[in-house]
Amino acid sequence: MVLLVLVLLFALPRWTLFASGVHWPFPVFLAGTVVFAVWLVSFPFLMAAGHGRRRADRAARIADSSLGVIWVLFTWSVLGGLVHLVLVGLDAGGDERARIIAAAVAVVSAGLLALGHHEAMRVPRVKRLDVRIPRLGRGLDGTRVVVLADTHFGPIDRARWSARVTDAVNALDADVVIHAGDIADGTPAQRREQSAPLGTVRSRLAKVYVTGNHEYFGEAQGWLDRMAELGWEPLHNTHVVVERGGDPLVLAGVDDVTAESSGLAGHRTNLAGALAGTDQDWPVLLVAHQPKYVRQAAAAGIDLQVSGHTHGGQIWPFNFLVRIDQPVVHGLSRHGERTQLYTSRGTGFWGPPFRVFAPSEITLLTLRSGGGPATGADGGAAPSEGG
Repeated sequence: MVLLVLVLLFALPRWTLFASGVHWPFPVFLAGTVVFAVWLVSFPFLMAAGHGRRRADRAARIADSSLGVIWVLFTWSVLGGLVHLVLVGLDAGGDERARIIAAAVAVVSAGLLALGHHEAMRVPRVKRLDVRIPRLGRGLDGTRVVVLADTHFGPIDRARWSARVTDAVNALDADVVIHAGDIADGTPAQRREQSAPLGTVRSRLAKVYVTGNHEYFGEAQGWLDRMAELGWEPLHNTHVVVERGGDPLVLAGVDDVTAESSGLAGHRTNLAGALAGTDQDWPVLLVAHQPKYVRQAAAAGIDLQVSGHTHGGQIWPFNFLVRIDQPVVHGLSRHGERTQLYTSRGTGFWGPPFRVFAPSEITLLTLRSGGGPATGADGGAAPSEGG
């Protein structure tokens, strides 16, 4: 099945660009066919070298970039094929129809990849949102919570990017800073330089971190220890209580839902353990990497869950596939009578260094006390479950 999918990913763009009635000169046809054949054959070996036991960063960079390029080419080849069928039905375009479609697919794909790479590598824009929590005490009204997620420090050295992200976070003058998991692809030793700037993040009340699923590919306990070394509070199925004006807020965190299947001793998702010893009347902000954990959060009466994981789809139209697995792809949503969920599009990127129609973000959530719906920058109410 994997082989068939892989062949289809490469075969359709090759057909669209070089063989679907375009009638390029034979040397062009031959060169294109050879390039796609070599690309297809080398791709799985590069992926194995980059993400297997060897963890060769150079191979991973090539493989990941190739994956992004071929996904965009495949997507727009599909759309180009649909346009081609429409033109055939309308008897429009004449003999040049196939060449026009091939050129359009190539130009649009190249443009989106260029813009997508810029979006992936830039310091994310700040997304600002007010979240009203009815049980939040007045002393905590206006609490500024900055959310980072999915930094995915990896084969591309982004130590300078990491430092610039940290500067952007510090400029927001946060009370609480959250890292919602998927900090890196690789071990703490491999990504030490890239993660080091997180040690300079400032907050008034707390800096908390939970594991994502990618930590369980590369020493999850090591990342908990590394973040503690950098001055963060690892929420390994535990909580901290912050207080202002005599009013408390529970910051709880759970391991990723994949933790138990990793086989790592002491790692599993344990919400009851994370909340042990807290007063049931206190408001709770839960950090859980994957949005789908909101089902358990809503059952437990959590006030606000903060998650990442989805990347907002990262490269369109992958967001539609993400939606099959997760209840929300990005933004603020309501689940049950009390629980709200904020899903970040993520601060970095995984694998392919591209973001197409799914911009990265640093999120500033301003917590508001009292009743009424949460509102965003546009003043609109938070969407209901599944929004």
